[in-house]
Amino acid sequence: MSAVVAEGLRKVYDVRDADGRRRPFAAVAGASFTVERGGSLGIVGESGSGKTTLARMLAGLEPPSGGRLEVCGRERTGVSPGASERRRRARELQIVFQDPYTSLNPRHTVATCLDEVLRVHLDDPSRERRAERVLELLAQVGLDERHARSRPRALSGGQRQRVAIARALAASPEVIVLDEAVSALDVSIQAQILDLLDEIRARTKTTYLFISHDLGVVRQVTDELIVMRGGEIVERGATAAVLDAPRHPYTQLLRRSVPGPGWRPRRRSAERAAATNERGDHGWDA
Repeated sequence: MSAVVAEGLRKVYDVRDADGRRRPFAAVAGASFTVERGGSLGIVGESGSGKTTLARMLAGLEPPSGGRLEVCGRERTGVSPGASERRRRARELQIVFQDPYTSLNPRHTVATCLDEVLRVHLDDPSRERRAERVLELLAQVGLDERHARSRPRALSGGQRQRVAIARALAASPEVIVLDEAVSALDVSIQAQILDLLDEIRARTKTTYLFISHDLGVVRQVTDELIVMRGGEIVERGATAAVLDAPRHPYTQLLRRSVPGPGWRPRRRSAERAAATNERGDHGWDA
């Protein structure tokens, strides 16, 4: 049984054009893909390509306008779920956002943030077992009891993202959607988080859907890759094959846009710079 199956998934919004008239806008236009259990799918594309809208539909934060979505063998399209169904769905799929503050209450300690999830999802919700599980989760992401007593604002960006991952793991989900989860981190911290995610996947067989604009990141942590443009999937395949030998012109453009060794930013020509100095034009409006 596959972990995630999407068939013709669509999301259409009503937007106003320049004349104030309403018109339909397809943020996601018929996305179809499958992710096997324990697999890792990368979803890449420029801003506005539909990546985050797709993530929000997977997480149940946006209802699809059409198509079919199945997670862990259960249908997720149709009527809005009740409270018990939402809890069950949370045990199947969790999402980690770019900004940890979207899932962490800044007024609560890390232990309290994790305990909130455990009270709902732990099979044995006693206070003692929850306290033990908090420390187990923190250990999984490379943190300890000191961090449990801290509030999110006292942690570094990398530590906060580790807590966000621990919070997602607290529900013991089969699938985790990571929406630009490392893009705001320094390169060295990125590497630590990616190694951590790789270790968690190897140990728990968790399925990942990794949404990013960074081709280097998806190469490291995904097996399969889909490329989105304008709400549509324009290319798909094994990650290495798509990145090393892209077929679609848009994927080729993305690949060429990655700075290579020795890259330097383009500078103005000496003639243009000299002309600017002669005019006394420093780029400001008069």
